Amino acid sequence: MISTAIRRAAAKKLRANTTPHERALWRGLKELPIEGTHFRRQAPIGPYVVDFLCPAKRLIIELYGGHHNEDATAARDNKRQAWLEQEGYRVVRFWNSEVIADLNAVLERIYVEVHGALDAEALPLKHHRRR
Repeated sequence: MISTAIRRAAAKKLRANTTPHERALWRGLKELPIEGTHFRRQAPIGPYVVDFLCPAKRLIIELYGGHHNEDATAARDNKRQAWLEQEGYRVVRFWNSEVIADLNAVLERIYVEVHGALDAEALPLKHHRRR
């Protein structure tokens, strides 16, 4: 397993070099009414670094570009997602083109993933650290 210090350094480097699609989604996530919780960018989880993480809901948001269509990359993505789900996380994927074409639809889907429905009240969420 990769050391915690190395994973944190990798996450920090990724945060410093975000893509335009990640920046657009990050700005949008800050506007979501998600009382009492937050999203983290480039968060290390086990051997992986995920694009966005909502710890209170154990929800991971991943953005995918065209290279994720390649067989080798898709196989790695599936293995990674299986591991994350085994650890109790939900993974929601969006294509970069979705973020650019209709950011509001992406944000609505994320809201539903966090609160259960589009018309659900944004109740405060509590992040409980696993020990």
